[in-house]
Amino acid sequence: MKVTVDTAVCADHGQCIFSAPQVFEFAEDGKLVWEPSPDESLRASVEEAADVCPVQAIRIAD
Repeated sequence: MKVTVDTAVCADHGQCIFSAPQVFEFAEDGKLVWEPSPDESLRASVEEAADVCPVQAIRIAD
C-alpha cells in the first residue's frame, strides 16, 4: 500500500491522525508527516483517515 498526501491541499486539520495514528502525525513544525508505505494490516485505518480528511488530500494506491 502506498499513501500520498497532496500537501498543496492538506490544511493540517489532523483528522487523519485520530483515524490512523500509526501512519500520520504532526512534526514539530506543525506540518503533517506520514509513513508512505505502511503495513497492509493498517489499510482499514488509513482508508478511514482518507475518508474523514475534510479536503480529501489523502490517496491510497496498491
